[in-house]
Amino acid sequence: MGNTLQTPPQILPPQQPQQQQKIADEEENQEFTCEICIEPTSNADKKFTNTNRCSHPFCTDCMIKYIRVKLEDDNVGHIKCPAFNCDHTLDPLACASLVGPSLFVRWCDVLCEAAIVGFDKCYCPHRNCNALIVNECGGNVKKSNCPNCRRWFCFECKRIWHAGFGCEESGELRDRNDMAFGRLAEQKKWMRCPRCRHFVELLEGCQIVKCR
Repeated sequence: MGNTLQTPPQILPPQQPQQQQKIADEEENQEFTCEICIEPTSNADKKFTNTNRCSHPFCTDCMIKYIRVKLEDDNVGHIKCPAFNCDHTLDPLACASLVGPSLFVRWCDVLCEAAIVGFDKCYCPHRNCNALIVNECGGNVKKSNCPNCRRWFCFECKRIWHAGFGCEESGELRDRNDMAFGRLAEQKKWMRCPRCRHFVELLEGCQIVKCR
């Protein structure tokens, strides 16, 4: 048998960083088709890709609408890439500049809520607050202080603190006079008749009091 003359494989020189960047820029500026609206787009500023996770292209308008629906309607924090059969999730930090401050804060809130599933929690009932508060210690909690606005509320009935009144009566408090009277009763340690629910102040005498 004769010897077969083999041609050695060509070894291409490695691409220089400038060449790699040029190729990346050309790919970035190429026309793409959004996988949500299926519309071709040539504007590179309108292109969104899931940074470092997957490379499915979408237009920014479609992605903003998609993320908003997932957060506000579905209350989902771990948002998957909308591409068919893609299991990658979107990176909230990479999407922060895309969705804007208010929607990004909402995204963070939804992620926090998902992280504390199983804990007893509520939102502060005071106006202009609505902070999420978690009962990390367990047990029955009533009078609580909001760590955000520093105002008191009832963790059990989720209403503003109803000093001197039970949770079942807190919904019937109509004005500031009722609230002020309740705080005074709590301060003076007035007791309530378990039968008629009137407040009683014992000044002197026997501890046994009979309801009229």
